[in-house]
Amino acid sequence: MKKLFSTTDVDPRHRFDYWHSVACDNLVGHSSTPECRQTFNAELRSGMLAGTGLVLFENSAMDVARTAKHVAQAQSDDLFICHQTAGLLTLEQDGRQLILGVGDVTLVDPNLPYAAKFSAASELLVVKVARGALEARVGRIRDLTAIALRPSNPENRWTSSFLAMLPSISDRLTFTAQEIASNQIVDLVAMSLLGTYGSARSRISSWALSLLRVRSAIEARLSDPKLNAATVAEAAGVSVRHANDLLAKECTSIMRLVLAMRLQRCRQALEDPLQNHRTVSEIARGWGFSDMTHFGRSFKAMYGMLPRDFRKAGSLKRSQLTSGNSTS
Repeated sequence: MKKLFSTTDVDPRHRFDYWHSVACDNLVGHSSTPECRQTFNAELRSGMLAGTGLVLFENSAMDVARTAKHVAQAQSDDLFICHQTAGLLTLEQDGRQLILGVGDVTLVDPNLPYAAKFSAASELLVVKVARGALEARVGRIRDLTAIALRPSNPENRWTSSFLAMLPSISDRLTFTAQEIASNQIVDLVAMSLLGTYGSARSRISSWALSLLRVRSAIEARLSDPKLNAATVAEAAGVSVRHANDLLAKECTSIMRLVLAMRLQRCRQALEDPLQNHRTVSEIARGWGFSDMTHFGRSFKAMYGMLPRDFRKAGSLKRSQLTSGNSTS
C-alpha cells in the first residue's frame, strides 16, 4: 500500500490538522479531536484491490464523529468494512455501541452518523465495498452495522485473517488475483454477518442466508459440466423453485447464474498472462463448458467479442503498457 501521509514529515504544530484533511479526503468527512495535539502521531496508507479501496490508519488517541451534516454532503455510496489490527476502537452507530479489539471486524455505514474513540497506537484497516454488492448477499444493511465479528469462531477467524493479509499483499497480486480477492472479501464478510447476527433477524435473514448458500453451491461446482438446477438446490438445502424465486429478485435464475459465473471465470483466465499456455477450449472446458460454439456465443454476448479476440486484445494492451513504462 502507498503511504499518503505521515506526521514525521510535518511540523508538530500542524500535524493533526494536516492529518484530518488527508483523512477526510481519503475516507469521509468528519470532525475529530486528538487526545493531545503536541504529541499526536499518525500515518495513512491506501491501496486498491480491483476497484475495492483499502485505507490503513495508524494514529494516536483521538475522538471522531461523522454527523448528519457530514452525511448530507456525502457523494459515495460505499460501505466500510473495518478490521482492527492494533489498539482499541470504541464505535457507536444507530444506537449500537461496541469495542473492537485486535482481529475484530465490523461494518460501518457512512450514510449514517457515527462516533468513534481510538486508543493510543491504534491501527485500523478500512475496506470500501460497494453497497449493492453486500446488500445482494445479506439484504437490509441497517440492522448489521456496528455488530462485532469476533474471531472466536472459525468463520469470523477466516474473515479476520483474510482481511489482515491485504495490506501486505494487495500491491503484489495480479489483477486477476485482485478481482478474486475483492469478491471473496464481500462473500466472507457476508457469511460472518449472517452467521453472527442472522439467527436474531427476521425473514430477510433467512432469505439472505439461503441466497448465499445457493451462490456458494454454484461456485463450488462450476467446473462440473453436468451441473444442473436440482444439484445446486439440493446442495443449498432448498427446492429448485425456492432457489429460483430467490434469484428472481436479482433478475436471474440458477442456470443463468451458473452461466454468468462460468463466463466470469473464463474471462479472468483469458486475462491472466500466467495462463497463456492454456488454449481457449481448455479454459472453457475447465469451467464446465462442453459446447464450444455455445461458449463462444455466450462469451461474446456478455463481453462484446469472441474469447480469442478478447485474449488478443488483452495481450496487446499489456504489451503497450509495458512498452510505455519502459520508455517513460
